[in-house]
Amino acid sequence: MGGVFHPFFVLNFLLLPVVIKIKIMNKVIWVSLSILVLIVISFIVVSFTSKNIETPDYKVIKTIDEMEIRLYPKMIVAKTNLSDKSFDNQGSNGFRTIAGYIFGGNEKNQKIAMTSPVVMNMGDSSTMYFVMPKQYKKEDLPNPNSKNVQIVEETSKVLAVIGYGGFSSDKKIEKYRKELESILNKNKIQTKGNYMYMGYNAPWDVINRKNEVAIEVVLD
Repeated sequence: MGGVFHPFFVLNFLLLPVVIKIKIMNKVIWVSLSILVLIVISFIVVSFTSKNIETPDYKVIKTIDEMEIRLYPKMIVAKTNLSDKSFDNQGSNGFRTIAGYIFGGNEKNQKIAMTSPVVMNMGDSSTMYFVMPKQYKKEDLPNPNSKNVQIVEETSKVLAVIGYGGFSSDKKIEKYRKELESILNKNKIQTKGNYMYMGYNAPWDVINRKNEVAIEVVLD
């Protein structure tokens, strides 16, 4: 009898590695889910704190359907030229170029607070710019290290603006550009220059995203 193992102990011995593997897998799954939850919470926190980012002080002159006509003051901006007017192709490149300047890529290694919106001019000579915080005059800002960034002043403008949510793409921007164009034509409002895309969120924001399409208008 001493050399014979009870079937129960044999079964336990055979199943022990399987049980250990299941426990390890459950632990890995639990840890992975915990990390995923933390990442989602972090995105949500960042998304809500982005609402505290400075934006230009504009005045709404009138509202027509889904469109607002706004008066914007003159602004100091950090601008870069883009190789084409495609948001899909150039949006990230333009953002990184100017972000480099405000994150310390300048002669003083100075960090400059991010503002919103980021503005992309959708014309043939496409550009993108960040508006500098109101506290700065042009002469107060450090010179960029990159020759692809210029500090310039944008004059006061009257813009017709239409907004939408979610993530942007060339297709989505074009959809709302056409809607804005239709409202402007219907109301016989004269435009000037190129259409613009204005994005209010950092790329990592996943909720409460705000986007606008705009164009300068001439009022009687």
